[in-house]
Amino acid sequence: MKMEFHGGRELEEALRELKLSTRKSIARKILKRAGQKFAERANALAPKGRGSRHLSGSYGVSSRLSKRQAAKVRKEGRDDVFMYAGTNDPAGQQQEFGNSRHPAQPHARPAFDETAKPMFDLIQDEMAGEVEKSVARARRKAARAGK
Repeated sequence: MKMEFHGGRELEEALRELKLSTRKSIARKILKRAGQKFAERANALAPKGRGSRHLSGSYGVSSRLSKRQAAKVRKEGRDDVFMYAGTNDPAGQQQEFGNSRHPAQPHARPAFDETAKPMFDLIQDEMAGEVEKSVARARRKAARAGK
């Protein structure tokens, strides 16, 4: 998959005008909205029937991982924002990739393939709009405080 992103420098400069908590809040909100596109599609494509009745509907988006998952992930810095999309059903991996007694029933990868471009478009479009609104709000607040 090839994607291009334009306006990164301008966006970065605008983000620097905002407090760290505001920057992270904007990123979390937009990433959650984008990840929800994947989760909805994965839930729709998840196999239904015996042995997988809980898999459909188990996909979600969160900034938190289980203890087991978190132990495998290395966090970077305090400026980083992480959002995870996936299933909370341990059988999800077995359904997706299969095993010696069960053939693979891919659903997460096809869901990602279908939603990747719309997710990244949403992030790009909404990030610019949200940052513009937040910067304008911060400038108005600074102007009121300066009077």
